[in-house]
Amino acid sequence: MRTPDSITAEAILPLVGGPANVVSVAHCMTRLRLGLRDRSLVQEAALRALPAVLGVVADDATYQIVLGPGTVARVTPEFEALLTAAPAGAPGLLAGAPAGPPADSTAGRLAARGAELRADRRRRNSTPVRIMLRRIADIFVPLIPALIGCGVVAGLNGLLINLGWLPGITPALTAIASGFMALIPVFVGYNTAKEFGGTPVLGGAVAAIVVYAGVAKVTVSGTALSPGQGGVLGALAAALLGTYVEKWIRGRVPDALDVLVTPTLTVLITGLVTLYGLMYAAGELAAAIGTAANWLLDHTGALAGLVLGGLFLPLVMLGLHQALIPIHTTLIEQQGYTVLLPILAMAGAGQVGAALAVYVRLRHDTSLRTTIRSALPAGLLGVGEPLIYGVSLPLGRPFVTACAGGAAGGAFVGFFSMLGDKVGSTAIGPSGWALFPLLNGSRGPVLAAAVYAGGLLTGYVVGFVATYFYGLAGLSVARARVEP
Repeated sequence: MRTPDSITAEAILPLVGGPANVVSVAHCMTRLRLGLRDRSLVQEAALRALPAVLGVVADDATYQIVLGPGTVARVTPEFEALLTAAPAGAPGLLAGAPAGPPADSTAGRLAARGAELRADRRRRNSTPVRIMLRRIADIFVPLIPALIGCGVVAGLNGLLINLGWLPGITPALTAIASGFMALIPVFVGYNTAKEFGGTPVLGGAVAAIVVYAGVAKVTVSGTALSPGQGGVLGALAAALLGTYVEKWIRGRVPDALDVLVTPTLTVLITGLVTLYGLMYAAGELAAAIGTAANWLLDHTGALAGLVLGGLFLPLVMLGLHQALIPIHTTLIEQQGYTVLLPILAMAGAGQVGAALAVYVRLRHDTSLRTTIRSALPAGLLGVGEPLIYGVSLPLGRPFVTACAGGAAGGAFVGFFSMLGDKVGSTAIGPSGWALFPLLNGSRGPVLAAAVYAGGLLTGYVVGFVATYFYGLAGLSVARARVEP
């Protein structure tokens, strides 16, 4: 029986070049990530025109189709089933597939301009540092669904504890919410080895040392180690070292002894280095990250929020936001929530405000208004790519004014942090309105939600006003003449 999700998968496959053009399939929270043999076979305009597609993002490694939370998890297995069933060289375009906006319409021109900007970004992103950041992101992105699920349970549990409700059930909820977080270094180690070409289970094995309770009996320079010391950073370093040790040993051991010698020496050598070096170093680094984040928001909260909220959209464009994923995870391990994510989420609020201003100001531009109407719900839920690549970035100035809205929202949240009202997220992944169930803070989830809502409203208003009065200067008349 065909479902809406299977129909979406059937529509996407020919538009990315058919089964023969698909090398790999994966998904994160919002995007279907495809490895393609030949990207010139992608019919991007038609792909964007599909009702379920919120946008596309192409980086050096994968071609990413934004479908949104939930939808992508249902469409991916349907897509994989089509690849399994379809013969190689299947046709490339379904009959009746939408052809996308006309090239001479405003939406068509903006789509073309967005494609040029993405191509230029891909060229600039092909640096060793950015490639490494993307690989680090690929380690942590698969963990996000569990982080979200456990984060929501933790938030619910905290609310019940604060209200004094259901005292008999809260210990069970604590165990459910905390189990994954207690073992997250193991999953990080597994994914690290997998990403860098090692044996995943060996990566998990050396990372498990970090959380093993028995490390408390190990002393380094006269000081006993603590279980979990170094957290995900220690696990990342241990698994990365283990991968290189494994490869080095495997290249020097006879094949007949490989199955015995390689894993033994990999675990032994890496384990000793982890215990007597990496755990301590990673623990100091993790502590410094937590201290720096708290000091920054306690003493320069408004300014820090202004800078972080204002620069996050450009960071996303450059791919540098991926460097924040281990930092978010470290803060969640230490404090139970990351204080950075709610501030960074304000960038999406500025983007929504800017898009609304474009919609109101360019009221005669029907194609652009249609694009905004279709992308706005996703933007409110924190999926900003359709608005970025379809509206603000191609127009130019609205992207800058969207950043101004994000800066204002970030300053609002940062100001309350200076007053002692820290706002944090118990998980990473969602943004916009979707972040509310994950909010917590120094004075509880209710006040955290109120401050976050105030930041969103500030971002919406400033993004709208800045775009309406400055971001569209010289554009309104020209755009109105395009489509009377």
